[in-house]
Amino acid sequence: MELWQLSATELAAGIRDREFSSVEAVRSFLGRIEAVNPALNALVEVLPDDALEAARHADQAVAAGAELGPLHGVPVNTKINTSERGKLASHGLTIAAQARATGDAACVAGLRASGAVFLGRSNAPAFSMRWFSSNDPHGRTLNPWDASRTPGGSSGGAAAAVAAGMAPIGQGNDIAGSIRFPAACCGVVGIRPTVGLVSGWEPPGGPELEGPLTFQTWAVHGPIAKTVADAGLALAAMAGPDLRDPFGIPALPSPLYAEGPVRIGVVRDVGLAKSHPSVEAALDLAARRLADAGHTVEEIDVPLLGEAARLWSLLLMEDLKPLAPGMREIGDEATRRNLAFGFEAAAELWGEVGVTDYIQGWARRATLITRLQELLTGGDRPTLLLTPVCAEPPFEQDADIIDPARARSLFSAMWPMTSVPVLGFPAITLPVTVTDGLPLSIQLIAPRFADPLLLTTAATLESSTPTLTPPLPS
Repeated sequence: MELWQLSATELAAGIRDREFSSVEAVRSFLGRIEAVNPALNALVEVLPDDALEAARHADQAVAAGAELGPLHGVPVNTKINTSERGKLASHGLTIAAQARATGDAACVAGLRASGAVFLGRSNAPAFSMRWFSSNDPHGRTLNPWDASRTPGGSSGGAAAAVAAGMAPIGQGNDIAGSIRFPAACCGVVGIRPTVGLVSGWEPPGGPELEGPLTFQTWAVHGPIAKTVADAGLALAAMAGPDLRDPFGIPALPSPLYAEGPVRIGVVRDVGLAKSHPSVEAALDLAARRLADAGHTVEEIDVPLLGEAARLWSLLLMEDLKPLAPGMREIGDEATRRNLAFGFEAAAELWGEVGVTDYIQGWARRATLITRLQELLTGGDRPTLLLTPVCAEPPFEQDADIIDPARARSLFSAMWPMTSVPVLGFPAITLPVTVTDGLPLSIQLIAPRFADPLLLTTAATLESSTPTLTPPLPS
């Protein structure tokens, strides 16, 4: 087995135990990048010299008996909308195609402190505002399973790179499924942590957009990874108290719940979109596997998730209206069409929105958060929700910008992705099967700050799922 085929957990152990060096691991991944990235365009900046230098320092620390971080010597990639000092920070914009970050974002600093070695920068759409990953300066990222389907967005480059073996971990961010959806489209693991667990702090510089309230309270950083264990390692490295983030927590919470069997509430439909048969079959398979692992599985209705998904289109699209002129001016044609179709979809759902509607939407959100937390914590054991990732398999490329009616259907189909950010709960997507040549995944949602329980429960499902490998050269 080649080193690029190992998980981050296996790589960290092997480097620590001197079974192989970080330099050997990095060279293996660089070779894999050279072999498959030209076809996929997942990484838009590759950093061989920097990575090998960091790997040599990592090996020297091992030889010196230094204290090692949990990701010591392990290769990772970071996203072009998140600052890594001195590296590409284009945000997918032609106007910023050569921009360089002035420092590390807090989540990148956490990965660096854990010993991670940075291999490259992953692609994303302009402004990271689509469920697809293409832009004018860097081009289109392809799905390693099927080039005609989206790799997801906005962290599509990160997910495609992990799925194709270019790194075991990719950093992403999520305001509408941008970690979870790409992971699902590419057949890997993506976790959106509880809001505040990972700091959103960024150093100054780069394209400045004053973040509206939806951006501040919904967007999170998190990992895309080869396995649930790898996602847990990366999340632990990225998490930490940071009061520079206005919604950051002052201290890491202790685990709220003991490991063990939980209640699983299967949520199939919230009245917005009927699931494709293959999506239903994946949900059934996951439910059976979780039941076989000892969890109590039952079908439940949670209509508040549908209400939250509708609020997403009200609150986010209203917050984008003041920003839209600037985004149209410096964004690409896909940005302009995506915005136009998005505003049309929101208007069809909400009509003419006034200030009172907007204020009432935020007030209702608070009630929904309370009600969902009560639902998930009200019994003698916590409840996790099992949902689809999307009502459809991975979309055809550019489905959001070809036709307004098709774009509106995406808004409805993505209710499992959009409902969670509105409420701020942790959620994970992981693959369960392959159907018609595409990976099919499910989503688990946990109580707020029950991220460790989310990971351990997901691991019980992963343990009964065969490894899924995209049809790329081995």
